[in-house]
Amino acid sequence: MLDPAPHTPFDPKEWLRLAYMPHFMCPGCGHGIALRALLAAVHDCGIAKDDLAVVCGIGCSGRVGGYIDANTVHTTHGRPLAFATGLKLARPDLTVVVVTGDGDCLAIGGNHLIHAARRNLDITCLMLNNEVYGMTGGQASPTTAPSRFTSTTQSGAIEPTFDACALAAAAGAGFVGREVTRQAPALKTLIGRALRHKGFSFVEVMSDCTEIYGRKNDLGEAPEMILSQKADMRPEAHRDAPDQPFRPNALPTGVFVERDLPEYGARLRAHAAALRGEVTP
Repeated sequence: MLDPAPHTPFDPKEWLRLAYMPHFMCPGCGHGIALRALLAAVHDCGIAKDDLAVVCGIGCSGRVGGYIDANTVHTTHGRPLAFATGLKLARPDLTVVVVTGDGDCLAIGGNHLIHAARRNLDITCLMLNNEVYGMTGGQASPTTAPSRFTSTTQSGAIEPTFDACALAAAAGAGFVGREVTRQAPALKTLIGRALRHKGFSFVEVMSDCTEIYGRKNDLGEAPEMILSQKADMRPEAHRDAPDQPFRPNALPTGVFVERDLPEYGARLRAHAAALRGEVTP
C-alpha cells in the first residue's frame, strides 16, 4: 500500500546520484523530462528510496535508472521485464518500476512485454518511445514512423508502426496509458496513477531524440520537436506546426485501460500456500 502524498516539497536532487552527473543524455532529449516526471510521481506516492526498485535494459532509456538514488538494476537487452518479474516475486514488498525503450521493449523484448501484461504482476513499465535506436547506431525501431530516415532506412521507412498501448491492452494489462513529454504535469499524474494501480501498468512516454533522429529527418531542434508533439495531439488546432511533425497522425493520450484483474503475485502465493495445506486470508 502506497502512502498518501507527502507534504515535503519535491526536490529532484534528493532522488539523483549527483556523483554521476553530468548525465549521459543529449541536449534536448525527452528522457530527462520523463525521469523527472517519474521521480516526482514516486515522491507524491510517498514511496521511500529503500522501497523502490528500478530495472532498466539497454539503450538510452536503459541509462536512466543509473541516475536514480534507489535500488537499481541494469540488465541485458530486451530483458528488464523478465528480471523485474523475478525481483517482484522474490520481494513483493518493493515498488518495481521498469524503464525501457521502444526497441528494448517491442523488438528483442516484445515477448516479455506480452507475458508481463498477461500475468498481471504488480509492476509499472514506462516505455520511452523516441522512434529510434538512439544509443546503438540510429537504426529503425518498431515505432519508427513511415518515411522517416534512419541508419537502416536510408530511403525512408516503409514498415507500419507498432501501437504499443494496443498491444499491452490486448495482452491483458490492467492499466495502459500514453503521454508526451511536453505535457510534463499530465505525465507525472499518469505515472502516479500507474504506480498506484495494483497489477501490471504500462505507460508509453512519447519522447524525442534530437541528435540521432531529429537531425536526420530535419525535425528542428528540441523546441520544434516538443511543439510538434502538441500538433500531433490536436493537429486541427495547430496548423502553424512544423511541416514535418514528430508523428504524422493525431496522437491519443491519457488513460486507455484501467481495470481490476487478479494480480499474479498474490495468486501465486495463494496457490503455493494451498499446496502446503495452509489457509490464506
